[in-house]
Amino acid sequence: MPNCDYCDAHVSDRFARVFADEDGRVRACPNCSANAGIAEVSRDRAHESKSYTHE
Repeated sequence: MPNCDYCDAHVSDRFARVFADEDGRVRACPNCSANAGIAEVSRDRAHESKSYTHE
C-alpha cells in the first residue's frame, strides 16, 4: 500500500502511478497539498530533499 512520504497518508495505487517520482516516492498527496498543485508541490519537495542530501 503506497503512502505519502511527506505526511504518511495512504494513497491509492492509481494515485501513486500518476504522482510518484522515478524512485516510486509520493512526495505530496491531497491530504497535505492543494489538489490543483500536487505535481508542483511534489516537484518542489523533491528538489528540497535533493538539496539537503548534497550538503
